[in-house]
Amino acid sequence: MQALKYDVLGIGNAIVDVIVRTDDGFLSDHGIAKGTMRLVDEEQAQMLYAQAGPAVEISGGSAANTIAGVASFGASAAFIGKVQADQLGEVFTHDIRSIGVAYETVPATTGPATARCLVLVTPDGERSMSTFLGASADLGPDDIDEEMIAASRITYLEGYLWDPPGAKQAFIKAARAARAAGRQVALSLSDPFCVDRHRAELLSFVRDEVDILFANEMEIKSLYEVDDFDEARKLARRDCRLAALTRSAAGCVIVRGEELHVIDAVPVERVVDATGAGDLFAAGFLVGLTRGLNLGDCGRLGAHAAAEVISHMGARPERPLTEILENSGLRQESPRRAGAHS
Repeated sequence: MQALKYDVLGIGNAIVDVIVRTDDGFLSDHGIAKGTMRLVDEEQAQMLYAQAGPAVEISGGSAANTIAGVASFGASAAFIGKVQADQLGEVFTHDIRSIGVAYETVPATTGPATARCLVLVTPDGERSMSTFLGASADLGPDDIDEEMIAASRITYLEGYLWDPPGAKQAFIKAARAARAAGRQVALSLSDPFCVDRHRAELLSFVRDEVDILFANEMEIKSLYEVDDFDEARKLARRDCRLAALTRSAAGCVIVRGEELHVIDAVPVERVVDATGAGDLFAAGFLVGLTRGLNLGDCGRLGAHAAAEVISHMGARPERPLTEILENSGLRQESPRRAGAHS
């Protein structure tokens, strides 16, 4: 077996986030469904950017944010994602390498520009995203470094990659390489509309290839086409080896077989920007797993990381998450049994 080099390797869209404070009226005027992600072309992206207010630009992408969180916890991390050899591509490359993440994907020299995501943040902290995938959608099987995957304890995949055909093939190749090497595969469902578009394929993939599933309440209900969270949770327990289901202010539920943990959200004075809450929850949870914490403590570590990121603008931590690991007061706790909640 390949020697371990990385705790977590993420594969996802390499995107530069353009974060804008706005209101519900702007969303309504432009037909944007609040709290979701939609894909736009380059012309639409430029139009929205021109009409929005002042912006903050920062490297992003769902899996990339998770990997940034993993690195901030002091764990070893790597990332695979495609950029163009342009100014934003250089920004993304510099940013992710500067935080200690191994990033060796060769940039494209032809084709679309580096991806960017307009993140519209309303006063309640909710984020609505319009994403131009650009070069990130050109990620293909040839970009997958199987030796790097074999050297990673967990390979973490974002569901958004299921949209572009070439990226989906890269996604599948990476998952199978991880499992062939005896490593674990984690998947974030990413967005309920993404689940709607690919439900049958994603459900099959979850059952056959995924060791750790991350989903929020909307996503897991979409996956099973049910309106009740508890029903979706029971179905996830049947299909998933391990599922971490987040519920915003209601905390999260962790299920593995008959084991069930219900974790409270960590309170914050004010939700400034919900961007990246799920991404950073995944970072904390995965770091907990790689450090051998029990599932309850993994969930609490994720909750602490999510609380940090929603307390400020932007989808990446502003202070080292090693401080959370040191000060969170995590403790061993016997799991609750699912039968008590069925």
